[in-house]
Amino acid sequence: MTSTSARPGRPTVVLVHGAFADSSSWNGVVERLTAAGVAVKAVPNPLRGLAEDAAYVASALQQTQGPVLAVGHSYGGAVITNAASRVDNVVGLVYVAAFAPEDGETLMDIEGGSKDSVLTSALLPVQYPTASGAETEFLIDPAKFHDAFAADVAEKDAAVMAVTQRPVSSLAFSTPTTNPAWKRLPSWAAVATGDRAAGSDALLQMAERAGATITRIDASHVVMVTQPQAVTDVIMQALDGVSR
Repeated sequence: MTSTSARPGRPTVVLVHGAFADSSSWNGVVERLTAAGVAVKAVPNPLRGLAEDAAYVASALQQTQGPVLAVGHSYGGAVITNAASRVDNVVGLVYVAAFAPEDGETLMDIEGGSKDSVLTSALLPVQYPTASGAETEFLIDPAKFHDAFAADVAEKDAAVMAVTQRPVSSLAFSTPTTNPAWKRLPSWAAVATGDRAAGSDALLQMAERAGATITRIDASHVVMVTQPQAVTDVIMQALDGVSR
């Protein structure tokens, strides 16, 4: 996990990446936030299932000194939704093309109701060993990666992203959310209008349900990669909102 020094009195921005990715997906946003004097920490998301990932991120949040603005991309939004309820120093949430599940809801439920998402048809199941046997994890079919995940990224760059993607456990999709943090914390949402992974329709519905301040951005699911300034602007808006 990486971080930068804080400006006194302002929350630290904690960035949580989503499935099929790592913290480098935030590079453009980190550069802009640090240039603005914002303290930033990027937390690696284990991608082993919602319960395990939320516990890991909650620990990282709790060990961050002072108030925290938690920012999640994609599946990372579900993780911060669960993790922020377990700690007492998170003052706001930012959803970047991200899931904001309701109590008892799974990502499988959400994706099943989206007309914009093509993600489920692009996934390849593989197995990984566990202490009790084996579990299923998913990769995005490299042949479908560009269209489903990163349509506004140059094809050659999307091909590299497809090769270096990190698989996510099926438990990320099937585990229900408990005690969603957006019910007690102010929220902001960057909704990618061309999102074919999470689904733009699902993103907007979740953001509206959470009462989030919504910014629509013309981008694919990897909006923080292709539109880092727009995403940074949303985070800065959230920082202003929680710092008053």
